[in-house]
Amino acid sequence: MLMHRRLSLGVRVVLALATTVLAGFPVYWMFDTATTPSDALYRGDQSWLPDLTRAGNVFSVLASDTPFLRWLGNSAVIAFGTTLLSLAIAVMAAYALSRYKFHGKGLLGFGLFATQMLPEALLLVPLYSLFAILGLLNGLGGLILVNTSFAMPVAVWILKSAMDGVPYEIEESARVDGCSPFAILQMIMLPIVMPSLAAAAVIAFFDGWNEYLFATTFIEDRELWAASTGLASFVGEFSTPLDTVFSAALLFTLPAIVFFLLMQRRIVSGLTAGSVKG
Repeated sequence: MLMHRRLSLGVRVVLALATTVLAGFPVYWMFDTATTPSDALYRGDQSWLPDLTRAGNVFSVLASDTPFLRWLGNSAVIAFGTTLLSLAIAVMAAYALSRYKFHGKGLLGFGLFATQMLPEALLLVPLYSLFAILGLLNGLGGLILVNTSFAMPVAVWILKSAMDGVPYEIEESARVDGCSPFAILQMIMLPIVMPSLAAAAVIAFFDGWNEYLFATTFIEDRELWAASTGLASFVGEFSTPLDTVFSAALLFTLPAIVFFLLMQRRIVSGLTAGSVKG
């Protein structure tokens, strides 16, 4: 029995280490590529070990003529704006769909689900025309709105499924004590579904941080580019500095990784709670 437990523990440790290596290798390879000269990369002479004497080259893109740090800041504004707006709408919509009965409830839920069936490219031209009329082009606010329209329905379904698993008796006790619906949502429901809220926040943040199609189409001012658009601009017509590209890619990846690690303790339990009806 003891031998079986030790063997089981050893297998779990090996699997955990293998998963960690597989997950971390792309980041390691970006760092290794960023510290390798472009001529060596084009010759195929890249080493498996990074040249630590060129480690400072990773941050050289920040000192270049391109405002990459500004682009990272723009992406942060877009990502956090998308996250906050998506969650603010999703919390109220999920609570209404979970706890109230009204005409068109099923149709509304299906409509939110159906938005995920449409590819972004299909909506690009009509949204561009609409945003041009409303004066929302060439601004970060417009990107926050369009990203929210894609991230919010997913957040609604995650939160609704989690709220469906909360016993009604808890809310009834709060109503007896005189709590209003908003107070019940704020003080009782949200703390219970906080893991699902964290999972929805990660999905919304990644949607805003990684989005490229709308960011490239709606923004003309170079100073307002998102980092995803700026990263693509390093690819030249006749030559591409691969070390610079991977330096920028690494800097673009790190904030998303940090955000994920800060939220990861709640992500697994949140996705589980949001995918199974209690």
